[in-house]
Amino acid sequence: MDGYRDRLSLVMLMVLGIALIAAPVFLNAKVAIMNTGDSAALEQRHADDPVLAKAYRFERGGWIYVHLEGAPHDLGYQHGYLLAPEISDAFAAVSSEMTYTSKRNWDFFRRAAHTMMWPKIDVDYQSELAGIVDGLRARGYTKLDQDDIVAMNGFMELADYYVPWLDKQTATAAPTSKPAEEHCSAFVATGSYTKNHQIVMAHNNWTSYNYGARWNIIFDIVPQRGYSMLMDGFPGVIASDDDFGVNSDGLMITETTITDFHGWDPNGKPEFVRARKAMQYAGSIDEYVKIMLDGNNGGYANDWLLADRKTGEIARFELGLLHNRVWRTKDGYYVGSNFASDPAVLKDETTFDPNNMKTQDGRHAHHNIHPRTIFGLLRVIHQPQN
Repeated sequence: MDGYRDRLSLVMLMVLGIALIAAPVFLNAKVAIMNTGDSAALEQRHADDPVLAKAYRFERGGWIYVHLEGAPHDLGYQHGYLLAPEISDAFAAVSSEMTYTSKRNWDFFRRAAHTMMWPKIDVDYQSELAGIVDGLRARGYTKLDQDDIVAMNGFMELADYYVPWLDKQTATAAPTSKPAEEHCSAFVATGSYTKNHQIVMAHNNWTSYNYGARWNIIFDIVPQRGYSMLMDGFPGVIASDDDFGVNSDGLMITETTITDFHGWDPNGKPEFVRARKAMQYAGSIDEYVKIMLDGNNGGYANDWLLADRKTGEIARFELGLLHNRVWRTKDGYYVGSNFASDPAVLKDETTFDPNNMKTQDGRHAHHNIHPRTIFGLLRVIHQPQN
């Protein structure tokens, strides 16, 4: 998962049940949620506003379900309006943690967002981010501007990837940033490794209480262009960033970060933009890889676990800055647990030593998510239905 965290403050955020099992995943998940009969969803509609009339939210079991629909600015406006209190609260959490862990003030991140990130963001996502600001202001939340929201969207890459890179470039005698400590585990399986030979994907996320308590949004997004998306997310952020989601063409997505990764390209496109675009427009594993490689800045370097329910194929896409590799199969499984598998990524882009069993990282690489654990989880997930 994300960067430096106090281990005493870690909490398991989820193994999120958005039904990422390869039946008609997207429609079944939405129907299951909407069949709750929750009148609060209807109360969130605003018939007098043509933009807000298409959007709604309701809450259940600690989750906030938000439906967004329309053109890019409309999506952002709905997002900002419906989640204004949560965005304000999440911003306070994000800005305090980013400044604390990096020893930079918030103006530093605003400048990075304005000068380095904003010019590289696709026009549609610029419009959506601007819409979030407009939606916040329509609810009376006027303190946050565009630079704040863009920096907030970069919270998984600015403090933990850009700052360490900058420390090295400026030859900082005593680096202010600390190496990332990663906490996610995930797997995807298909073929003879699952009952009925269908795809199963699961992910857990160990993060700080500061972030975890707020990572409770289920976004149901119907954009003007591209595929619809169902994903978990963070208030004010246009990508899942967890990441756990599925689009209406049946592409299923999760990831775990690469431990001790070092690398950044200031001329690249923000990871949160590429990840959102890939979920929205990729209809295959190959298309997902292509979008993520386009403008790769090295931020939030991950092992992406992907699945295409149309073909039954799954993949592990290891994406560094200098190197990348794809493994794929229609009969097998892949795991992610914060360690790189490609020797080139390990050697050239990390300081991670998978062979040092005296370190926690070494034990993590060798023992996290044992195949027996995977098969046990699969049996639990696929208990016979009465």
